[in-house]
Amino acid sequence: MNRNINWNFDNSYSRLPNAFKENIKPVSVKNPELLLLNEKLASDLNLNFENITKDELSEIFAGNVLPKGSNSIAQAYAGHQFGHFTMLGDGRATLLGEHLTNKKKRYDIQFKGSGKTSFSRNGDGRAALGPMLREYIISEAINYLNIPTTRGLAVVKTGEQVFREIPLPGAILTRVASSHIRVGTFQYIAAREHESELKIFFDYVINRHYPHLKDFENIALEFLKAVLDKQIDLVVNWMRVSFVHGVMNTDNMSISGETIDYGPCAFMDTYDPQTVFSSIDKMGRYAYCNQPIITKWNLARLAECLIPLIDTNQNKSIELATDIINSFEKKYEEKWMEMMRHKLGLSILDEKDKFLILDLLTWMHQHKADYTNTFCYLMNEKIQNDKIYTDYHFKIWKNRWQERLKKEKNIQEKSIELMKKNNPIVIPRNHKIEEVLKAAQEDNLKPYLRLLEILKKPYSSREGLRDYQTLSNSNEKYKTFCGT
Repeated sequence: MNRNINWNFDNSYSRLPNAFKENIKPVSVKNPELLLLNEKLASDLNLNFENITKDELSEIFAGNVLPKGSNSIAQAYAGHQFGHFTMLGDGRATLLGEHLTNKKKRYDIQFKGSGKTSFSRNGDGRAALGPMLREYIISEAINYLNIPTTRGLAVVKTGEQVFREIPLPGAILTRVASSHIRVGTFQYIAAREHESELKIFFDYVINRHYPHLKDFENIALEFLKAVLDKQIDLVVNWMRVSFVHGVMNTDNMSISGETIDYGPCAFMDTYDPQTVFSSIDKMGRYAYCNQPIITKWNLARLAECLIPLIDTNQNKSIELATDIINSFEKKYEEKWMEMMRHKLGLSILDEKDKFLILDLLTWMHQHKADYTNTFCYLMNEKIQNDKIYTDYHFKIWKNRWQERLKKEKNIQEKSIELMKKNNPIVIPRNHKIEEVLKAAQEDNLKPYLRLLEILKKPYSSREGLRDYQTLSNSNEKYKTFCGT
């Protein structure tokens, strides 16, 4: 079976000290049934499922049959969850191992919903079908929006129920990531207060993710800079497409710069900077507008872990790390401004651009305009319910913008081309996600698969998109749940 599939495991994380993980196998399930297989991702990983039956695939992706060369573990980590520090770990996931592609690219293969581990606390270690299908489709959407992300390789129904408020069908998601190393992983090791462990782990992370930093004199400081830059790029991209992660705890921030852990996430429709979807985020800590602020806060927690490695003089180390963290605002604003200029087709810098951008966002907020569709309208994309753009104040703003476009060296077509690269025409509308998840849980996967195909070309205008671009008719405030 291993020979036919082309699994190629080299499990470096499992060779780290036992303090970092638990050796554990997934808990077998009774009646697994493969629902989704990401054939494009499988091909990119050089995996070949052609000679494997659906029943065999179901057994593999349920964890009932483990591939040759795998060495399953649960990873230990900690995290600031809504600001409160907690020792954590993979409570419902097992890392099957690290698969190497033909080009020697390394990917974690993880089962999510695979049963209890020593980190489960009071949890059952299982996952419900709805949240696993949700993570699969939204992570695919994020991928095709050209944003770094973990991805789903497969979803299997377990044939068993999980109990939340009500009994729900169980499922296991196979997640692929460049790694599952988080800010919270560093926090876990730092909290153990064994500097030798921190050094071992840091060297491992550098070798795996940032080998180009080895030539620098102060590798720990350069690592902090590199992660900060990656996180700024990631969050600017989230803001670009109106994505709200929903639970930006430090254990949900990957040091590789990938989007990870799609719990109560959603996409903002009507523009409101204070948008919160998560049912447990009562204070708006992880609201759309707070994402950059929380990113900096999380990075400061990473910096604290690195203090012993930056300099032997603690005061000097703190000073150096603080300087890096304090560079966040300027870097973020520059990247955000560049992103917003590109959304408006502007490629050259003008000091007045900030006012043009902020005035548009203010108008959108005051008039409850749809974020995505406003930029579609500016690109001359036909959308429904565009009467809002006949507003007098919007027309004045649009005239200002068109005058600004004249300052661009490029012809107008170039500006539109730039806009089309940065403004999706279609996003995973929350009501559509709920609609297809409901159908999928009632054994009708067709609407889900249709939406999945639509989301694979988010920047392409074509027939049949109208239903996927319109807002929900419901006035009810949309709420999301973490699924645990």
